[in-house]
Amino acid sequence: MDKYKSVFDIIGPIMIGPSSSHTAGAVAIGRVGHILAGGVPSRADIHYYDSFARTHSGHGTDYAVISGLLGFAPDDSRVPDAIGIARRQGMDLTFHEEDEPSPIDHPNTAVLDLRGPAGRVIYAACSIGGGTIEVRRINLDGCLITPPGLLPILLVELDESDKGSSRRLERIRDLLREEGVTKQTRYEPAGPAGTAVYEFDLDNPLSTQRQQQIAGHSSRMIYID
Repeated sequence: MDKYKSVFDIIGPIMIGPSSSHTAGAVAIGRVGHILAGGVPSRADIHYYDSFARTHSGHGTDYAVISGLLGFAPDDSRVPDAIGIARRQGMDLTFHEEDEPSPIDHPNTAVLDLRGPAGRVIYAACSIGGGTIEVRRINLDGCLITPPGLLPILLVELDESDKGSSRRLERIRDLLREEGVTKQTRYEPAGPAGTAVYEFDLDNPLSTQRQQQIAGHSSRMIYID
């Protein structure tokens, strides 16, 4: 399956907002934050670059990103009211228009700095057209992860100080080899001493059953599709 999806594959036939790149893509960028933060964040600092910095207000990017952080689908009728809904729920949010070039070399770039149920996470993503996004940098518990970009993304955290961690990692590898996944990247310990994050390159989505199997062998699993 091609990792590039059309906007209709991602959001269905109805999209609220004027632009697939600046609105539908922005919802997808926000949804990544909802997953990484472990739910609705209590604080969100959203930094826009290049085209996003110039047009975010008029193109609906602000409410689109926030609707994603709230966990809304792009065709949810609440999307245009997402900012008000978020503030009523107590979210502290700020939008920043940055003058310098995008740190990930794309005109439609947003860097989100979030505090949520799972702690603090900072990530850089871009909307590349047709509602499709790339996530190019993730700072998770102080560990800088550079995934291939396109979704889906699988991150697995393991406590390598545990004697059984090698066996659990091999079991995860076995499960992913059954999906045709062989490439992985290990990132230096993040958070507690002895903890490492593994990023596995996925070409296709994982079934719910496979996600549950992998989660059962890890300290923490993050799956973004």
